[in-house]
Amino acid sequence: MTFSEAISGNNLAAIRTFPRSDLHNHCMLGGKRSVIEKYYGKKFEPFRSAGSGIADLNHWIGHIYKPFFIQPGAFGKAVEAAFVQALTDGVTRLEMSMDVTLGRMLNISAEQVISTLRYYHQSVAPGIAFRPELGFSRAIPVETLRTYFDEYLDYGYFRSIDLYDDEFAQPISNFRPLYRLAHVKGLKCKAHAGEFGSAESVREAVEILELDAVQHGIGAAGSPEVMKWLAGLQIPLNVCPTSNIRLGRVRGYKSHPIRILADHGVRVTINTDDALVFGDGTSEQYRKLFKAGVFSADDLNLIRKNGLED
Repeated sequence: MTFSEAISGNNLAAIRTFPRSDLHNHCMLGGKRSVIEKYYGKKFEPFRSAGSGIADLNHWIGHIYKPFFIQPGAFGKAVEAAFVQALTDGVTRLEMSMDVTLGRMLNISAEQVISTLRYYHQSVAPGIAFRPELGFSRAIPVETLRTYFDEYLDYGYFRSIDLYDDEFAQPISNFRPLYRLAHVKGLKCKAHAGEFGSAESVREAVEILELDAVQHGIGAAGSPEVMKWLAGLQIPLNVCPTSNIRLGRVRGYKSHPIRILADHGVRVTINTDDALVFGDGTSEQYRKLFKAGVFSADDLNLIRKNGLED
């Protein structure tokens, strides 16, 4: 059976047997829910959007998910659940971010964060090509982020960086020094842009931070000029359709702009973002995009291959 046949046959189990990537995944929110809830001893209240986008997500994290971290060993269990989710989903290439401030928030060292990631990668999913990533919140002053970043640099463990949270919290140009340092260290540079912002916000992020890839980037669909520019530079957009829908940015799969982006030559991939919160792995999203008529099975196979290319 081919991947296209698995998609056409609506065979979720078969879809999961084909290699694919997840290049937009936040570790602490990327875990398999059943694993975390079993450890926690109760079920999380489902995420519901009130129409405020990222603010709704941050509210859920602070009020529903944060109490889980009071439990001893919760950090390790969340990391374990993230690798279980990826393994269950059939992911073979994983770029998964760890927030640069999390160690200090949980009173654990950078070395402990890294050793935990290493341990669960090897014990749960050693066959996954794992490329660990450090994440920065736009809501935090750059000077503070730099001090956290410095704690991790000497280990040479992380392969990329990402910038996320509220796109409008502060000018993206503020983060240029962090990204210059990342480039010097040979790290792949990614950032959230166009999740809620415009096409120009995507172009601005790529130009100012010299990005190798954009997380989300769906705002670019509003400008043929920007899409042509992205296609010409071969800047991939790591899109998360279910996240865009659950956060209220897009009405549904049929109206998702990922098709517009692909039709304009922009390289797109399909990713989870926060599987714990939004529920879908990559496999479910491939299937939903096919059932909604957004892409053919062969189109989705090409997108799957996009994510496996360097």
